[in-house]
Amino acid sequence: MRILIVDDEMNICLTLKNILEDENYLVDYSLNATEAMTRFKEEQPDLILLDVRLDGRNGLDLLEEIMEFKPDTSVIMISGHSGIREAVKAIKLGAFDFLEKPLSLSKVKISVKNAISFKNLRKDYDRLKTDIDEHYRIIGKSKYTEELKALIAQVAPSDSKVLIRGESGTGKELIAYGIHNLSTRKDNPFIKFNSAAIPNELVESELFGFEKGAFTGAVTGKNGKIEQADSGTLFLDEIGDMNLNAQAKILRVIQEGEFERVGSNKTIKINTRIIAATHKDLEKLVEENDFREDLYYRLNVIPVQAEPLRKHPEDIPVLIDHFSTLFSNELKIPPKNFTPRVMQELQSWKFKGNVRELKNIVERIYILIKSEEINLENIASLFTADIKTDFWNETMLFKDKKRQFEKKYLETQLKINQGNLTKTAEVLGLQISNLSRKLKELEIDIQEIK
Repeated sequence: MRILIVDDEMNICLTLKNILEDENYLVDYSLNATEAMTRFKEEQPDLILLDVRLDGRNGLDLLEEIMEFKPDTSVIMISGHSGIREAVKAIKLGAFDFLEKPLSLSKVKISVKNAISFKNLRKDYDRLKTDIDEHYRIIGKSKYTEELKALIAQVAPSDSKVLIRGESGTGKELIAYGIHNLSTRKDNPFIKFNSAAIPNELVESELFGFEKGAFTGAVTGKNGKIEQADSGTLFLDEIGDMNLNAQAKILRVIQEGEFERVGSNKTIKINTRIIAATHKDLEKLVEENDFREDLYYRLNVIPVQAEPLRKHPEDIPVLIDHFSTLFSNELKIPPKNFTPRVMQELQSWKFKGNVRELKNIVERIYILIKSEEINLENIASLFTADIKTDFWNETMLFKDKKRQFEKKYLETQLKINQGNLTKTAEVLGLQISNLSRKLKELEIDIQEIK
């Protein structure tokens, strides 16, 4: 760790230098502001000990200049003539600590140690935040994806409620985080709650928290997800699965900004933005009295539709490249090359599981296929593996299963041969007329395969 001491008194500089070098720090010093700023820009020290009053320069002005150049610099101010006003100003400008002369050497060492520990924690936080941002990054270059990113940027600055609709695997959580990360709440918690993942009897205690003794097993109290999201964003995933009792309490949180923990009469005020998501038809649930109509309208202030992957297949190559890099790094193996024909083939798939299914397929390719180039035969082998595990275990009438097999097999062969009827007939040992008749019988549209 590099430390720069800035003081116009030589004896103070040497004393601090000696005690800090004993702690195994690399220490240098400057006796004036001009030299200090030059060294700071050249050496980029981890920490600066800066006197408030320098010969011909105010240390607080130098502090401001340092923070403008490199805002994450740790600075400890030292002074023998300043009061509370200067100390408060220094902290507001970004100083980590303020020490008064005559200096206590033990306090100096403690303050330096704390400043460096805090700096390391900040680095860890920044790395973690970068990882999280990367995890939640929306990947794609299609018109849909670009319009979605623009909508997120437009919606984020307000505190309006957002309801995200879409099939499973379409990235509803990514959209919610994107809104949070561009909002004024981005430095506060983003808390997730999935109603479908928790038994109904536990939803309220998990969401609103509980007091000690509220129920059997509640040996201590616990903050709920809503309390954890105070000043931040609460993402209510699968809101359509939430029971009516919890819905009523969520409605109160939205309307009044308050709630009570389970087992308590004490009202807790809360300031959180709520973003909800569902794959269900909420309008139908409202008609069937399984979802509160008033809550539906409270949540559906800004509706956002997460489209299925099959509606923006042009994003598939970009997503494959992203997941390929991800699994190459994770598994520590060379990146695989997906041939243009493979990309074209995968763009024709329906992907009922959407982006999540595509990610699983890329991961499976990285684990099960050894070659670095991925061709149609590799994809066909994985597809056959799916048939072995799912197709053969399904029980139905023999004639129906036979038709299903013929259709899947011929569709796959046509795809491998890029919809070329002559070539497909040749590799299968069939007459073109017989193959054409079979395709018509099985209602296979060769134009769709092309």
